Amino acid sequence: MRVVTVSLNGLQRAIEAGFFDWIKGADADVICIQDHRMRVYELEDGPYRPDGYEGYFLDGENLEDGGVGIYTRQVPKAIMMGFAYPQADMRGAFLQADFDAVSVSSFLLPDALTNPPLQDMKNDFLEAFTAHLNKTLRKRRQFLFCGNLQTAHLVTDADPIFHKTELSGFLGPERAMLDKIFDEMAYIDSFRAVEKGTSEFSWQPEACAMSKRKPGIRVDYQIASPGLAGTVEAAWIDRNATFSDHFPVVVDYDIPY
Repeated sequence: MRVVTVSLNGLQRAIEAGFFDWIKGADADVICIQDHRMRVYELEDGPYRPDGYEGYFLDGENLEDGGVGIYTRQVPKAIMMGFAYPQADMRGAFLQADFDAVSVSSFLLPDALTNPPLQDMKNDFLEAFTAHLNKTLRKRRQFLFCGNLQTAHLVTDADPIFHKTELSGFLGPERAMLDKIFDEMAYIDSFRAVEKGTSEFSWQPEACAMSKRKPGIRVDYQIASPGLAGTVEAAWIDRNATFSDHFPVVVDYDIPY
């Protein structure tokens, strides 16, 4: 089962920049998108559905909040919108598709790097999301949570500028929540399960642009429930994709689909 997650900075813009052309060669079973910036009723038409895929979407009360979606080759058994956290529901920030062997969700946290006033909201959202993951541990089925945490976990996941400066995305309390998810609760960072290298960044934010380079940070994740340990066969960040300033994170799992 091949799963992709990517934050788009607008679906219409991404399509014009080659997103659907990229999908043709990606051979993905499920594609989780974030930040589509469209209304659900607009997304019901053919131009926003790549050939061979069903599409499911959620929007927020404000378009600038982004919204999330899931493209899938197989019709899900069920779709769940939100996770009983009002801010996520209002922002159209969590959508889950249930398949026979696994549930796959697309999620998007608030961006406080380019919009610092959202930091408190981001902290609350991350805490609520972590609590949801903890509750999910009691369920019998397996889960993949795919999306943009707006936060890097390890020192190797962020350019040194984030180490030296108090920037949202690499603050201590944010990283402590990821410690809880990956260390205490034993969720799996699917990318890091097989890729241990440095400079494996999924975003080059304009807000941190330097004169000679654009520092990167890995904020886009596929988080697998503990029962999926050992199922990751390969993972990579496609830095050749140019339809967004986020790069797609692609993971192959030994999971039936």
